[in-house]
Amino acid sequence: MRKAIAISFGLIFVLFAAFQYNDPDPQVWVPIYGFAALACFLALGNKLQPWFYGVAGVLYLGMAIYWWPPVFEGFLLDEMGMKTINIELARESGGLGICALVLFGLAVLTRKK
Repeated sequence: MRKAIAISFGLIFVLFAAFQYNDPDPQVWVPIYGFAALACFLALGNKLQPWFYGVAGVLYLGMAIYWWPPVFEGFLLDEMGMKTINIELARESGGLGICALVLFGLAVLTRKK
């Protein structure tokens, strides 16, 4: 199960990073998603301690809370383009929240039995 989750979400986070090519600030988001992808791929061989994934999850959760929009307008409207800053902030916060959940899951799955 650990390997399937690590591969799946590692590839998803690589795609998240690739989708940032047209973002106004890709220099911020590519490393954020790249780090999450790297952490997932390192979980394939149990290269990192569970506490590392827990700490990383806390950091991503903190960033998700920080980036939460002042007024939540949803994640999508009728198209994928950015309509308002609140929608863009919600999407960014949601992506960080997904990273946090996956890293918390890897913290549990990489524990020694």
